[in-house]
Amino acid sequence: MDESLILAQKALESANEAKFIANNIWMLMATVLVFMMHLGFATLEAGFVRRKNVVNILFKNIMIVSVGLLSYYTIGFGLMYPGVEGGYFEFGGFGLTNPEGAAGMIDYASGNYTYYTDFIFQAMFAATCCTIVSGAVAERVKLLPFLVFCLLFVTISYPITGYWKWGAGWLDALGFYDFAGSTLVHSVGGWGALAGAILVGPRLGKYTKKGIKPIPGHSMPLATVGVFLLWFGWFGFNGGSVLSADPGLVSLVFVTTAVAAAAGCIGAFVISKLVYRSFDLGIALNGILGGLVGITASADGVSVVSAIIIGLVAGAIIPLSISFFDKIKVDDPVGATSVHLVCGIWGTIAVAIFGNYDEGVGTLSAQLIGIAAIGVFTFTFAFVVFFVLKKVVGVRVDKEEETIGLDICEHQATAYS
Repeated sequence: MDESLILAQKALESANEAKFIANNIWMLMATVLVFMMHLGFATLEAGFVRRKNVVNILFKNIMIVSVGLLSYYTIGFGLMYPGVEGGYFEFGGFGLTNPEGAAGMIDYASGNYTYYTDFIFQAMFAATCCTIVSGAVAERVKLLPFLVFCLLFVTISYPITGYWKWGAGWLDALGFYDFAGSTLVHSVGGWGALAGAILVGPRLGKYTKKGIKPIPGHSMPLATVGVFLLWFGWFGFNGGSVLSADPGLVSLVFVTTAVAAAAGCIGAFVISKLVYRSFDLGIALNGILGGLVGITASADGVSVVSAIIIGLVAGAIIPLSISFFDKIKVDDPVGATSVHLVCGIWGTIAVAIFGNYDEGVGTLSAQLIGIAAIGVFTFTFAFVVFFVLKKVVGVRVDKEEETIGLDICEHQATAYS
């Protein structure tokens, strides 16, 4: 072989290796950012509950990550990525089967990341859906039955619907599009939250004959820190979903993510003032999260102006949605159903309105079918699991325990001396 060709071949191999290393480092950094989101959820939920339930909600958050990682490793990853296209339910096997040599390294995923990086990035997403549920049933759900629900939800429900799109299942073949999980992560968690809140029931004293009684959280500073941590982590959640370190696309995703969150805050701020006649910090914080959830489905394929509109609408939805759920007596202490379910649905529909994708991808019909299919499956699964647990072991603490607080009754501890 000509010496110049040999040198050119070596240069190409070196360039590909450097690109592979850069891609993999970014994916691992994004994984760390998504992991930080769990701290954000823990802090947000701790701030939104009363001080007598802070230890309990923090305990749930650390257990969710621990249970989620191990259950996703054992079964969930094999259900979500079975290696079979166009299906409804497949299973690729238990645990991890890292391909040997280059097959699990530079030859895996077109040289964008390793097999193990793929798993750990996806595993961080998996635990998120149960964290969404924990806030909606906070302050009155029993710890052990809730952890059983989390185990089943992360092991079975989330991976099956995730396979339908991200694992190249039937929704992917249909043209359904969800870039980073407005539906596949957030609405899935939201549907579980709705089922749990309905079956567990509202907190004592929330809905009275005289009307709805506000039950404020104990620490708005904690809640605010939590939202900023979530906003910070979302750059990895969406940016990592590019699945490479592509400079142009990652930069676009960072910008659309940031402006949608900001617009969500403004939308919630304006509508909150019109509806409640006050500047409600809790609603403004949830407006930021609503904007982030809304843009998650299309952060890679919309203009900056479109991202602002998507975020603005998502934020405006928040106070209206919270009022709606209160009217039908679905008690959600952190607003998870409004933020993750309702804004997740909006964000998925927004793909068809604002998205710039290939023909046949992200059409309104495909998006609506995806929302409906995932919603029906997830809500039914969550409702059945909660219902069985309710009948067999009970899912709600008794009135005395709820009045005293879960910290003392379930943990024999307090968050503050």
